[in-house]
Amino acid sequence: MASDATISIRVVLAFSEEQHQVLLQLPEGTTARQAVSYALDDGLDLNAVGDANEVPIGVFGEQVNDDYVLLNGDRVEIYRPLIQSPMELRRQRAAAQKGQRDG
Repeated sequence: MASDATISIRVVLAFSEEQHQVLLQLPEGTTARQAVSYALDDGLDLNAVGDANEVPIGVFGEQVNDDYVLLNGDRVEIYRPLIQSPMELRRQRAAAQKGQRDG
């Protein structure tokens, strides 16, 4: 007998200036990658980050495999590619601050 139980989850895609999120009611046993597909069907646009079947995904800040089974209340996050390495960005900021102190 199939279960009719559902879970409530949120799928989120964040950019530096805006955040897109979709609230979904899905069947128990839904995987993280399936949730991304459902979010696309519900209007979430992934054109800015790439192929929906290949973008990295996570739950509450921890990257997960596609077959991760979601729990009620989970927040599925779609990760976008980094434009610049965080380490390189810190180096540039430190150099800029040093230049201001020396000048």
